[in-house]
Amino acid sequence: MDEWILNGKSYPVAQLADVCDGPDLNDFERRVLQFGRDWQSGCETFTLHTSGSTGEPKPILITRDQMATSARLTIRALGLQPGSRALVCLGIDYIAGMMMLVRGLECGLHLTIVDPVSRPLLPLSPSARFDFTAMVPLQLQETLNGAPHEFEILDAMHGVLIGGGPVSQALAMQLQRVSAPLYHTYGMTETVSHIALRRLNGREHSDRFVPFDGVDLQLDDRGCLAITSALTRGETLYTNDLVDLHPDGSFVWLGRIDNVINSGGVKVLIEKVETALETCLLHGWNGAYADRRFFVGALDDQRLGQAVVAVIEGDAWPPEIESGLRAQLQLSLTRYEVPRQFFFVSKLIETRTGKIDRRANLAFVAA
Repeated sequence: MDEWILNGKSYPVAQLADVCDGPDLNDFERRVLQFGRDWQSGCETFTLHTSGSTGEPKPILITRDQMATSARLTIRALGLQPGSRALVCLGIDYIAGMMMLVRGLECGLHLTIVDPVSRPLLPLSPSARFDFTAMVPLQLQETLNGAPHEFEILDAMHGVLIGGGPVSQALAMQLQRVSAPLYHTYGMTETVSHIALRRLNGREHSDRFVPFDGVDLQLDDRGCLAITSALTRGETLYTNDLVDLHPDGSFVWLGRIDNVINSGGVKVLIEKVETALETCLLHGWNGAYADRRFFVGALDDQRLGQAVVAVIEGDAWPPEIESGLRAQLQLSLTRYEVPRQFFFVSKLIETRTGKIDRRANLAFVAA
């Protein structure tokens, strides 16, 4: 790979050290080129921050060998070759975007790099073609709802990674019209990006994540996933993810143990309630409420200890919608799992990385 195409401008990879401090660069372009310079100069360690999804972001030191190993595993899993064309449309301050650059540098991919916006394919030429990209669910959703040429560029790819958040049922349904192989990723900063993939579309779509070769998975005594691999430097990483682990090493993600609510002595898995609620909104009332953002959480309750509640973005529903929703939820949930209250907020509070801040929103509605 001889050059990077960054926001339409060509930068020879061998000369990144000479161009990374140019006066005409925006902040994103400067960080991209500076990372390329550091990698080319042989830098052995890099400091990244976790996404902050379940707490304050924390710095983590990642080695060059870990990143190179991760890059090769992904390239091998997707069947990409030196010279394959990759589109980088994620920010590089976190592991997902940074690893796109490493895959290009380590595996000889031709990189086209664009600002990380919600519709990254919109400004591209309709004739643009790529073999590989990685997106967050929002970018994929916006691309599917975008202009025809955005869909055509996506559909012609040989592999698309989707990470950084859950894939909603509504989005999963839309993905079935995409021919390009789409893969949901499982991983975190501590595992140097993903360690397992699951197919989201086509005949091979599955709810099971399949780990890369050399990744050993076990359950700890809590029922949470424990990961040992070269990506963890041979150490065992204990996660807070509850999974259904199959004998062949594949697994179904069930939710996070720190999202378990103890309501009246009954353990309630937040993700189970959210899935049931999403299903009802998707298929009921002609989908009129399906685009509402929401989450399920717990508030202190004098009788139950914790009471399950749902916090929903937008105007309050009419009373008949709420009563109908409760009736629908009771078909698939126990009485402890059905939300005791529905709270409505004009806009959900987000973390600095754009994810719903559960703690802040719950504190707001409790007050």
